[in-house]
Amino acid sequence: MLYRRLLKDVDFTLVIAVVLLLGFGLVIQASATANMPVGGDPWHYTKRHAAYVAVGLVAMVATMVVDYRSLARWSKVIYVSNLLMLGAVAVMGRAAMGAQRWFYIGSLSIQPSEFAKVAIIISLAAHLSRRFDRLHRFTDLALPFIHVGVPVTLIMTQPDLGTSLVFSAVLLGMLFIAGARWTHLAAVYGSALAAAVTWVILHLEYGIWIPLKTYQLNRLIVFANPNIDPLGAGYHIKQALVAIGSGHFLGKGLFTGTQSRLKFLPMQHTDFVFAVVGEELGFVGALVLLTLFLVIIWRGVRIAAEAKDPFGTLVATGVVSMFAFHVLVNVGMTVSIMPITGIPLPFISNGGSALLTNCIAVGLLLGIHYRRRKITF
Repeated sequence: MLYRRLLKDVDFTLVIAVVLLLGFGLVIQASATANMPVGGDPWHYTKRHAAYVAVGLVAMVATMVVDYRSLARWSKVIYVSNLLMLGAVAVMGRAAMGAQRWFYIGSLSIQPSEFAKVAIIISLAAHLSRRFDRLHRFTDLALPFIHVGVPVTLIMTQPDLGTSLVFSAVLLGMLFIAGARWTHLAAVYGSALAAAVTWVILHLEYGIWIPLKTYQLNRLIVFANPNIDPLGAGYHIKQALVAIGSGHFLGKGLFTGTQSRLKFLPMQHTDFVFAVVGEELGFVGALVLLTLFLVIIWRGVRIAAEAKDPFGTLVATGVVSMFAFHVLVNVGMTVSIMPITGIPLPFISNGGSALLTNCIAVGLLLGIHYRRRKITF
């Protein structure tokens, strides 16, 4: 009887969608990495991803069990600890692929900027919940922007433009729900976008300094003109489009995608894993995947609306904003309607830190939903 009562308020729609996505991701990882053996083992990445999934499920349940309201009391500690981790990786982290974003413990890599997403959602929610529906003046936006701006600055030094943009999307969603005027938000974000475009143009015309690496700048240029460097900076997107287009309606079948199997598609198990889905499972497979993401976003919106306190509403909003932005940008860059930013596809792309962060975020949603009618667990 008690067991049934405990399970009654679990959002099983959300749980099922996440478990299906995790299974989907494991199968796609097996297919995408079958031609990438490590030490002669073609299943190395698959087994590692399966271990990440197992740890992620445990973390999701553990996060749900913890009363999310207790996190508000620890928000300052969480925020400061997050800054220390981001600062430490800039000093002691190991560089890879032109970026210094990881700590290494043996063969295990940890990416603090991924965990920073949840940390900022929690700490920003605690801050905004104290001023819920009282962000009517333009100057009221200053502290929230500073709150997010400090970790974003540290992340940009790694450099990691994609994660920095995720924080911007999370901040926008949470500020809007907290009561900030949309005209103020449009003015700030519109001005920032205009300034960024102007800065890039001035750099290209006059060579002024810009806080972007050469490869990041080339990605923006290629987005504006995909044919400018088809064998260099534009190679990724060209091959991704070929992969998706060749999948047609039902796809070529798992483990039979020529773009990934013959290694034409770069980063096939990370940033461009959606292209593998499109090639091997076709339009139908891609549609199923996107439908599962829509279910998660829909449940997140409902959970935010039903939360019994502003803190819960804001945390759920931050999580939804994070997932929505990740999916929109990753799929968008794969089909060439957005620039390449290195943002992974949640639950599908390879990467333990990202997968664990996503599972913790879902655990927060489940915890908020569970306690929407309860005082204690």
